[in-house]
Amino acid sequence: MARRSLLFSPGDRPELMRKAPGAGADVICFDLEDAVAPDRKAEARESVRAVLTDPDFAPDAEVCVRLTAAEPAADLDALVGAGKDADSDADLRLDAVMLPKVGSADRVEEAAALCADRGLDPAVFALVETAAGVLSAESIAAAAATDALVFGAEDLAADVGATRTDEGTEVLYAREHVVLAAGAAGVDAIDTVFTDFSDTDGLREEAGFALTLGYDGKLAIHPAQVDPINAAFTPDPEEVEWAERVLDARDAAEREGRAVFQVDGEMIDAPLIAQAERIVERAPAGDRPGTDRDKNRSGRHS
Repeated sequence: MARRSLLFSPGDRPELMRKAPGAGADVICFDLEDAVAPDRKAEARESVRAVLTDPDFAPDAEVCVRLTAAEPAADLDALVGAGKDADSDADLRLDAVMLPKVGSADRVEEAAALCADRGLDPAVFALVETAAGVLSAESIAAAAATDALVFGAEDLAADVGATRTDEGTEVLYAREHVVLAAGAAGVDAIDTVFTDFSDTDGLREEAGFALTLGYDGKLAIHPAQVDPINAAFTPDPEEVEWAERVLDARDAAEREGRAVFQVDGEMIDAPLIAQAERIVERAPAGDRPGTDRDKNRSGRHS
């Protein structure tokens, strides 16, 4: 599935949570961590549960909840309705959980176990936003339950005492390290927030740069950021057509037992095949001429 954009929505604002799918993000994330004051956590948990169990809440987007770093078990208990009628949990819409401040692979496995104990099997997004997390990014990405690595530049800068700049050189190494770890493990990589939601041009530039680094998508903190992020991570029709030609030629070569083939006069090798697979993966479903090819693709997610 495409994860070009992930939009945060405060867990204590049910009216915003219900409106969130309308922004068009691939993932909507109801936040129980930073967006909620400590004395409103219980209220936020009940609000999130009310939305997730509402039969009328059926977005096309992937639905995620960012758990709190301190009390993930309490968050999950509230979401599944611990101590209540079990039948009321049957319609709980929870596709993924995000773990903040992940510093080791153990955190991912512990969270997955907490979910399993409550009958849940969501995808796990590991938010890498501390020095320890960056240094452990490879093992975090490789954890069996990890489905995506998320890079958090703002908290990382605070953790190490760095000064945030427009150029972002102070977090560039960490940003690259996280996407490399995700790539090595075959999981999605989602880039950090762009905090000035009024600066659309700056957001486009940042999202484009994240794409060149290898990121699959980017965090959004305001609905207005979703369209520019989606546009940045959506390949042009010409790119999709090239990728389809490459994969068609690859399939034909495999059927004929050939290891070498050409497309548009260019010799195609394994890196270009991987690039073509990734372009098709990121293309909207309606822009994929070869939908029957999905069973032949060997990209990171099918």
